[in-house]
Amino acid sequence: MITIIAAISNNNALGKNNDLIWHLPADLKRFKKITSGHHILMGRNTFESIGKPLPNRTTIIITRNKNYFTDGCLIASSLEDAIELAKKDEEIYIIGGAQIYKYAIENNLVDALDVTLVHHEFEADVFFPVIDSKIWKEVSREDFKADEKNKFDYSFVSYRKVN
Repeated sequence: MITIIAAISNNNALGKNNDLIWHLPADLKRFKKITSGHHILMGRNTFESIGKPLPNRTTIIITRNKNYFTDGCLIASSLEDAIELAKKDEEIYIIGGAQIYKYAIENNLVDALDVTLVHHEFEADVFFPVIDSKIWKEVSREDFKADEKNKFDYSFVSYRKVN
């Protein structure tokens, strides 16, 4: 199973200036729980915005730079190569960025989408592709109100590919 995991806003915003726009501790906690023990695939910019390999996960960085190296990470020259490196894992997660998400969806490499929908519109410079209801079926949703730790209303939404 290959799943895209992302936090997006009502206007499909992902980030700005290679960083997240919002801070939702509930989303970060869920991300950690879901991805722990698995391979996480990401573009180089996403990795560099995180700054280090995440604990208890195998990090695979996708880059065209053949000389790129970072301790504790695997390097792949394409998303397909990254998937091949992770093929023994039953749950592979693609965690960004926008170009990787777009490529994975357009090239039919993904089985599921696991989205945190932040119920707010943000100014951004990178966006998630529109989720096409002809391709993706919503299979679960949990809605939450903003609270003292999470500034915005949000939902955890899971999609599976329509057969």
